[in-house]
Amino acid sequence: MKKRKDVDEILNEMVKKDHRYAQEAYEFISAGLAYTVQKAEEPRHVTGKELCEGLRELAVDEFGVLAHTVLASWGIHRTEDFGEIVFNLIAAGLFGKTETDSREDFADVYDFANAFGHFELHLKKDT
Repeated sequence: MKKRKDVDEILNEMVKKDHRYAQEAYEFISAGLAYTVQKAEEPRHVTGKELCEGLRELAVDEFGVLAHTVLASWGIHRTEDFGEIVFNLIAAGLFGKTETDSREDFADVYDFANAFGHFELHLKKDT
């Protein structure tokens, strides 16, 4: 129980220092990393692009047509925001990185409007 409290305290401090992102954004990125690693054939380090794809899948799975709205409410508007959060988590000692990992790995991985904005509802009409 103490470990979770320590993580919560660290996240609270991060949100106080960097007002761009809600605590839920950090929690979502952490869950998204676990989700993305789990999808790999064997546990390994994932790239920024792979993490962005995993986060997109998780957001759609969790929030459906509201994925873009939920992410925006947390301050996440583009894949670069994922990278900023990841590197904040690295700086706090909660995530690790390799020598080749950089914020640029998260640049323009996909457009949020295209990734989250085009949901079609298929309604069965009575004839």
